[in-house]
Amino acid sequence: MLRLFLLALPLGMALGLHAQQNDIPLQRDVYIDVERNAARIDTAIHSGLKPLIESRADLTHVMGYRIDSSRHYYWLTEKIFKEHLLIVDEGEFHLTADPLVNIEYGSDKGDQTAYADTNIYATNSRGFWLAGRIGPKLSFQSMFIENQAVVPNYLFRRVVATSVMPGQGRVKLRPNNDIDFGWSQANVSYTPVPWLNVQFGHSKQFVGHGYRSMLLSDNAVNSPMLKFSVLSPSRRWQYTTWHTKLMHGVTEADRLPAGESSETLFHWMRGRFNHLSIDLGRVQVGLFEATLFRTVDGDGVRPFDAQELNPVIGVNTLTYGFDHENKTLLGADLRVKLTNKMYAYGQFATDGPGRSAWQAGARAFDVLRKDIHLQAEYNSATPYMYMHTPAKLAYMHAGAPLAHPLGTSFGEFVGILDAGFGRYWFQCKVNLATFQRDTSDVFNHGTDLNVPDKFPSSTFGPLDRTLTYVDVNASYLFNPNTNLRFVLGCWRRDLPGSADAVQCTYIYMSLRTNLFNRYYDI
Repeated sequence: MLRLFLLALPLGMALGLHAQQNDIPLQRDVYIDVERNAARIDTAIHSGLKPLIESRADLTHVMGYRIDSSRHYYWLTEKIFKEHLLIVDEGEFHLTADPLVNIEYGSDKGDQTAYADTNIYATNSRGFWLAGRIGPKLSFQSMFIENQAVVPNYLFRRVVATSVMPGQGRVKLRPNNDIDFGWSQANVSYTPVPWLNVQFGHSKQFVGHGYRSMLLSDNAVNSPMLKFSVLSPSRRWQYTTWHTKLMHGVTEADRLPAGESSETLFHWMRGRFNHLSIDLGRVQVGLFEATLFRTVDGDGVRPFDAQELNPVIGVNTLTYGFDHENKTLLGADLRVKLTNKMYAYGQFATDGPGRSAWQAGARAFDVLRKDIHLQAEYNSATPYMYMHTPAKLAYMHAGAPLAHPLGTSFGEFVGILDAGFGRYWFQCKVNLATFQRDTSDVFNHGTDLNVPDKFPSSTFGPLDRTLTYVDVNASYLFNPNTNLRFVLGCWRRDLPGSADAVQCTYIYMSLRTNLFNRYYDI
């Protein structure tokens, strides 16, 4: 009979219920502690590909895993501040269950354009998270959130253009410009022997050590994947390969020709991603290859290409090159440990001659005192980078870039300060970006992933834009297991030369469980 622990348990026992082969939730608040542990010079943790598997990370003092010795005298306060809501333990079977919420209210006093009767915005999200394991080798988790929201006008315009809430899910427009969308993620993780992990599920991957990634980020929505990862016994190298199915976009223009179904499929493609991480002590180097295969053409679905199953990095690029109808991208990421609490990092990517993207940054932990962290990075992409002919094989998924949210032809500086004082946290983030956009659909200067990369340009050149985005917030952490926080904050989006409708000064408060990243700094 299952023993159901609903009474207060020491967190040390609760830690034993965590699934050892599950992924650590891919969310920046959680990975502050993961990256801080991996920054120590005497460790060999491959953090250049995320999410990390729990058994391959140092979980010491990591949020959601650290020991909490505080005492609470009531069942309700134990659950709010310290434990998972539900804990099931029976022999080798362990399960935890938690509700997920995001109740947010905000105001932009200057925005009266999209909503004639209000400038008050709200988000109402409800969902659940299940995580568990059966024995030490098999783990699983599932997460689902249903959302209704009225969002600031610049986000609403992005949603209307792409039919997707950035990084979360396809939307359904409702009366009064409300949007309805869902977000789901699940996977099964199996480690038959210590050096091999196999995962099947629906999730995201992130390559690199920065806030952004120029190789592969969690900016787009989740996608199905089958992933194999090998870790050497010495932990000096890790090789990961996965197969996935992607879509160019989810607007009506992205649908395939009508068939027998009442709702036809969107244009889709298969993808193969390979990543090799080598740890050399202070230096960790990662090599990355992505290949998007043209799966559908004017005649319908093509025969299966056996090379889609090729797990060897570099072979697809050597076979197809950069000018083939299949899309290939090569890159590398680097981390150099300067001290036990500081490292520099960078990336380089290319998908053809004269086309490149790069990143350079530094991160420092526990500056002056514990839990004060600094991060600064610069990201840049040349025109035409990530674009392709045919355009439906550009480096994107479901209407969003697979790498940087700005797509291509840009430069961006990001600076982040995080400061923690027990359960109280303060964050200030600044994004300064310059990017280019075409003045007309007739011309192409390599600024739009939705058009082919071989298209006539004008003699006048593209339009240069400058974006400033500042987000300042303070929060109180209720429960580290689900990153349940009450947040007060303000973000300012300034885009000189554009309409007032896409400027934003948004003041907000929210109660949210943060288990994945939301990128609204676009």
